[in-house]
Amino acid sequence: MRFYLDHAATTPLRPEARDAWLAATDVVGNASSTHGAGQDARRLLEESRERIATVLGSDPIEVVLTSGGTESINTALHGLWAARAAEADAVVLPDGEHHASMDTVSVLAAEGALVRRVPLTESGRIEVEAFADALDGAALATALVANNEVGTINDAAALAGTAAVARIPLHLDAVSAFGHIPLSFHELRADAAPGVGLVAMSVAGHKIGAPVGVGALVVARTAKLTGLLHGGAQQRGLRAGTQDVAGAAAFAAALELAEAERDAEGERLSALRDRLIDGIRSAVPSATLLGDPIDRLPNNVHMLFPGAVGESLLFLLDVAGVAASTGSACQAGVAEPSHVVMAMGRSEQDARSVLRFTLGRTSTDADVDAVLAAIADAFARASGSASGSRP
Repeated sequence: MRFYLDHAATTPLRPEARDAWLAATDVVGNASSTHGAGQDARRLLEESRERIATVLGSDPIEVVLTSGGTESINTALHGLWAARAAEADAVVLPDGEHHASMDTVSVLAAEGALVRRVPLTESGRIEVEAFADALDGAALATALVANNEVGTINDAAALAGTAAVARIPLHLDAVSAFGHIPLSFHELRADAAPGVGLVAMSVAGHKIGAPVGVGALVVARTAKLTGLLHGGAQQRGLRAGTQDVAGAAAFAAALELAEAERDAEGERLSALRDRLIDGIRSAVPSATLLGDPIDRLPNNVHMLFPGAVGESLLFLLDVAGVAASTGSACQAGVAEPSHVVMAMGRSEQDARSVLRFTLGRTSTDADVDAVLAAIADAFARASGSASGSRP
């Protein structure tokens, strides 16, 4: 039997989202066509966009549908850089960001961008004051709403406020946060002047039960952004190409359900999370919880197991039927220490000795029980693997 505790990587497809996708596939027509079939598709597409906008706290025209979080982040950062590079040459990038942001900024650096780093605290939080200090004269800034590895929740409103005061356009990566904490694009923008403060926010469908391959970048009406894909005028010219009507319908269904369930699920998952933390500490007294102990995502348990290599623990737990991770799934198959853990001031050895357990709407006490039944033995067997050998 398998026990799945890797919901931050992807979470099961919601039946309602599957049904919405299947129903939408019966609507034949390109949403950009002017004939009746095309307009039927267009109607469903725009109705779905309106529903998505309502949940995200934006105007429908501000919702740019994408293939997911990575494309959304790339579109935001490349687009802002292309629009602003002639005016400024710096990009503000906190340490510990998702690789979708880090790797995109690396490409921008190769094109001449100066990268201004913002350190993390020991709990993995972006300090608002340090972030504000890095903003002056920058072309753009980006930041996670919640850290995808250690689960620490940042003060997104304060980050957006400092960007607005500094008159710098800000992109927020909300991929890990959405569905777990309240998020409203318009509320986070507050009274920002046109084109500055929070101007873009990324979300992904498969983190909340929509199909893989759909997401959104919310882009303020006043944002100066250059599109990545060309060949049509769809979506304000920010994402050319035939639009995925069925994906939009499924995404809308999943978003609405995730938002409706958020408070109740937050309480339920927090209880499971805390039980898992306490159980691991009891089974492995040397294990340490990383990330903020209070201001963290309700589904995230990120543990340091001193003296054991995370990959070895992962292998042993998988043999026991437990699916977890050593970090972001986007780095799957790459044996490297967690850059987030090192950004928090931990050693490289510590950064190789971590596991992330993440819960979701299908998680139960049985999943927690499975981890707790296997973790002590897995740790004992992996404790000699710190030099790199596998069990």
